[in-house]
Amino acid sequence: MTSNASTIAEQDARALHDDGVPLEPDEISIGVIIGRTSEFFDFFVYAIASVLVFPNLVFSFTDPLRGTLYSFGIFALAFIARPFGTAIFTLVDKNYGRGAKLTSALFLLGISTAALAFIPTYEQVGGFAIVFLAMLRIGQGLALGGTWDGLASLLAMNAPKRRQGWYAMIPQLGAPLGLIVASGLFVFLVSSLSARDFLDFGWRYPFFVAFAINVVALFARLRIIATPEYERQFTNLELTPVRASETLVSERRNLLLGAFTPLASFALFHMVTVFPLSWVFLYTDESPARFLTIEILGAIVGLIAVMVSGIIADRIGRLRLLSRCSIAIGVFALFAPLLLNGGTIGQIIYMVTGFAILGLSFGQSSGAVAARFSKKYRYTGSALTSDIAWLIGAGFAPVVALLLSSTLGLWSGGAYLLSGAVCTFIALRVTKHLDFEG
Repeated sequence: MTSNASTIAEQDARALHDDGVPLEPDEISIGVIIGRTSEFFDFFVYAIASVLVFPNLVFSFTDPLRGTLYSFGIFALAFIARPFGTAIFTLVDKNYGRGAKLTSALFLLGISTAALAFIPTYEQVGGFAIVFLAMLRIGQGLALGGTWDGLASLLAMNAPKRRQGWYAMIPQLGAPLGLIVASGLFVFLVSSLSARDFLDFGWRYPFFVAFAINVVALFARLRIIATPEYERQFTNLELTPVRASETLVSERRNLLLGAFTPLASFALFHMVTVFPLSWVFLYTDESPARFLTIEILGAIVGLIAVMVSGIIADRIGRLRLLSRCSIAIGVFALFAPLLLNGGTIGQIIYMVTGFAILGLSFGQSSGAVAARFSKKYRYTGSALTSDIAWLIGAGFAPVVALLLSSTLGLWSGGAYLLSGAVCTFIALRVTKHLDFEG
């Protein structure tokens, strides 16, 4: 089987769109936004369930704090598995084509996500409930490693030179959009059902919705990646898959810089989404529905900030914006603990301020070093950079932040975030120096 082999869906897309018309950046943008929104919706559905559901159903043998910490430990498995998924699905890409890779990856993601809705409780099957949860979470991680379709790289290369910052932020819109939809769905369920009904069956519906959204996202992305013009542009730009092991050896310096450049953004990502929900749920009388509503408000602010980041980056440069954002994140880390413990008003200020800074930094963080990859390794290198960055910056953030904060106090969670800001600032200075040297 050669790399020219294709699925039936790919063949249909080629027949429909073989008109020779070049792909426009705006057309690529639609596929990118739909794809990233579906992935982040899956992410947040699982993240919210990790706080509201799994500690009660899967880790009911222990106290709520330990149950949440165990739940966050399972949560991190997807980030560990993700680089391995990239390596596995890169081979599928090389041998069977991008359509086959994306279809199989999204199928695995959809099955793993939908199957979570059928997880038995600890009271029903004992420790096997934990095993099932861990296996399905690993399945999600492997699948996410294969959902890299290269559209973000293609979009960046097709963007007008004076609007590269604007088009760089487009893939990042999927995060706040996914959070808004996921949180809104849980707010509806928590508000409409009794606590018992929610834990019995209500929490399962978002996982079915996630499967349906993945199907829609698959066809939206196949419509673009299966077109002849897409293939021509990927070939011309040398955006072709290379073995992950070869990329790791040849581009290790750029991969390392690419992993640490968005560290502060990815740490802040969880410090304003997953971690505060767990803290409020465990240590305050705030209802989950009310705090999720505050998260939706923050996500809307973050959505606007992501778009603003594109405008600012085009004016002052991406690295300069990221440097200033790393300083802002460090300052935020110093007073954030006081806000989170400051009641409803403090929580609103915490979320709105955090999401505003997050949007500005997250909007330009991914792929900030991708342009340094040689053409041969850019496609696989960009995927691996994203995997490693999420693993280092975000994979263990919820469990570490909650463990530190519950043991030493909220200030330690702020110190953890501050350390990420320092690492990012150093990585950006090194990147700037290397660019100057080049």
